[in-house]
Amino acid sequence: MRTPSPALRRVRDQIHSGGVGAYPTEGVWGLGCDPLDSDALARLIRLKGRGADKGLIVIAAGIDQLEGLVQWPARASVREAMLATWPGPVTWVMQAADGLPDLLTGGRPSIAVRVTRHPPVINLCRAAGSALVSTSANRSGRPACRRGWQVQRCFGRQLDWFVPGPLGGQRGPSEIRDADTGRVLRAGA
Repeated sequence: MRTPSPALRRVRDQIHSGGVGAYPTEGVWGLGCDPLDSDALARLIRLKGRGADKGLIVIAAGIDQLEGLVQWPARASVREAMLATWPGPVTWVMQAADGLPDLLTGGRPSIAVRVTRHPPVINLCRAAGSALVSTSANRSGRPACRRGWQVQRCFGRQLDWFVPGPLGGQRGPSEIRDADTGRVLRAGA
């Protein structure tokens, strides 16, 4: 792995210190933090004005970064279907690993995860050394930000870090599928 740029090293340090920030994803700007840091999760949820029972999506640079977060489906056909969509803009809801923060899972036994192909997110996750929370950058009930300046206007100095860059070409949030059934829970844009 390449050494992260000085800017990404500063972001990594902020993430490891419980910081919350913003970055461009495949289709909208995302808010993120360490998925295992309960204080950072609580702060992110407060920033969005979102219910803590909704759970959050986790995004990773590779499937290795999902270890410790998920329990892989036993059926090979389900695993193959998931892996056929990754890396890419498809989020899968699957069985959560034991002991994850309730703020991450919404108190459910499942977790929503995605392996991205978007270079800015890959670089960010690799610099952080882990998967990150990826929830749309917006106040609850408002449209997701599609431009960096919108994120700055909405959240400004409430963010600890900001990774500039382009969106990945999707028209909106990622598709979400249920790993047990393959059913589409939210259509992608």
